[in-house]
Amino acid sequence: MTRAVPRTVRVVAALIPRPGPEDGGPRYLVQQRLPGGSRALLWEFPGGKVEAGETDEAALARECREELDVELSVGRRLWEGRHTYPDLTVELAVYAATLVSGEPKPLGAHQLAFHTPTEMQALPFCEADVPLLDDLLAGRLGALD
Repeated sequence: MTRAVPRTVRVVAALIPRPGPEDGGPRYLVQQRLPGGSRALLWEFPGGKVEAGETDEAALARECREELDVELSVGRRLWEGRHTYPDLTVELAVYAATLVSGEPKPLGAHQLAFHTPTEMQALPFCEADVPLLDDLLAGRLGALD
């Protein structure tokens, strides 16, 4: 019996700093996945799937408009990785981003929060995001602007 190869999806995520003065180090927006779906209630960086014909940047702006009700300015790619779950393989690209307008709302998430990388370590993150979180915590992403 042959084992089915999981489908591969391209996913983009945003590293969005909290606007305004930082207290206790930079904080970034993270979201908790909705209950009842795949990887329910795990935390991740905001973003989503890249649709056919879309650039990473356009997909990230669209996903954040749809799921957070914000407009983003998408900057440079900071990180890229790949993770295989039992049901799919995720190619994850993370981009620096800043809020241009709007206050993030959890339209496509259970809840939103701004956390430091150290605080994020205490949250259950999606497995595909863990290497990114490790690199963020270790300062391996370089300048974030």
